[in-house]
Amino acid sequence: MASEESFVVLVHHRGSIKRKTRSGVKFTDKDPLCIVVTPTMSFDDLVRSVLMKLGLEATAAGSSSRPAIGSSSVPVYQPVVQPVASSSFAVDLNGSVGDEVGSRKNPPNPLLGVAPLGVGDGLLGDVEEDDVEPDMIDDDSGDDIGAKGVSGHSVGFGARDAEGTAGLTEFQVGQQFQDKEQALLSVKTYSIWRGVQYKVIESDYRQYVGKCSEFGNGCTWLIRLSLRQRKGIWEVKRYNGPHTCLATSISSDHKSLDYHVISAFIMPMVRADASVSIKVLLNATTAHFGFRPTYRRVWMAKQKVVALIYGDWDESYNELPRWVLGVQLTMPGTVAVLRTSPVRVGGQVDESQAYFHRLFWTFLPCIEAFRHCKPLVSIDGTHLYGKYGGTLLIAIAQDGNSNILPVAFALIEGENAESWAFFLSHLRQHVTPQPGLLVISDRHNGIKDALEALDEGWLPPSAYRAFCI
Repeated sequence: MASEESFVVLVHHRGSIKRKTRSGVKFTDKDPLCIVVTPTMSFDDLVRSVLMKLGLEATAAGSSSRPAIGSSSVPVYQPVVQPVASSSFAVDLNGSVGDEVGSRKNPPNPLLGVAPLGVGDGLLGDVEEDDVEPDMIDDDSGDDIGAKGVSGHSVGFGARDAEGTAGLTEFQVGQQFQDKEQALLSVKTYSIWRGVQYKVIESDYRQYVGKCSEFGNGCTWLIRLSLRQRKGIWEVKRYNGPHTCLATSISSDHKSLDYHVISAFIMPMVRADASVSIKVLLNATTAHFGFRPTYRRVWMAKQKVVALIYGDWDESYNELPRWVLGVQLTMPGTVAVLRTSPVRVGGQVDESQAYFHRLFWTFLPCIEAFRHCKPLVSIDGTHLYGKYGGTLLIAIAQDGNSNILPVAFALIEGENAESWAFFLSHLRQHVTPQPGLLVISDRHNGIKDALEALDEGWLPPSAYRAFCI
């Protein structure tokens, strides 16, 4: 095995395998086994680990109940290549509210405003296999040790050997770290593997001092890290170790196993599959560290990782104009209509910023395909459960073989007469100009009002309505 780091393998041992066109196959087992694989583990060892997890092979006498991870050093952090962040795209907001994006000759000021309502977390969810992930969950770790952000490093966890903590490598004076966050992750991970607690005595932009919680009561463990300003790195200046106290934690959780540590650990798993469930991440974290964090903490860790990989909510909204024009450039014939709302500061309109309001879009293949479909269209909306909420509207058609074809989409603030009128007017204008069209929908009053508007082309004989029952 080329890597010197341990990693988690998910073993699906029950359920069935379904074929999915999007991802190839899908495992229906919602609670896979989490096996920690080390560089020195053989195939037979892996098989024994699986059998032990399943209760089919007795655990060796005297073995630790916590996972044994092989390594020969204090956690080492290797940098991960960060996704290239595209430059922000400019869109003219001076009098552009309501105009179609892409029709301008001169690119203008950035769309800085954050929408009060908008895009949901579509990348995170397969409803069938994922846990429900509420948008806002407060941190419950009670520990604010360390940096506020998520590091862009993959963490080489695992500082114990098969004998338990006996082979845990200690810190060394002169040991260096790329930044403070990296250093703190290493200290926290060391504390977790040891099963001990420590207190932060001093922490600022220049130095960091931690002492064992039992310091003065029989333990002398202490670590002092300082910033070397010329090199911009952090270095261990003083270290009294190892711990001379016994592991004091009898809880299933550990104070140092906060969402910063969990974020660094689950980064590869989320990067490989953004829809991985919180339950799987929680089980993997428990199997790796030997302590079980709360669901809330793992959820927060995943949110931070997703934001690091894909950008946060503000960045996503700011990228919408760039995305719209990018699609129009790469797929000529794409229709996109972006609406924004002005930002008021102290009663004055801030011309340099705007809030996202609504977005309608359709693709040229959808427009052309609808000409060959049955003269009917079904419309509906679904709620989005991201930070800003909102609703996704969609119109679907049906071809001669009864295959379903999505033909138009819209992101709106919620289902009401105005938002439905926005969607249906552009649907009629750009996708479904044919006379005698049948519209199938539910009995939402917003749809009723929009379809009964006099000049929108949805009244008989131009169009007829049927209810979905």
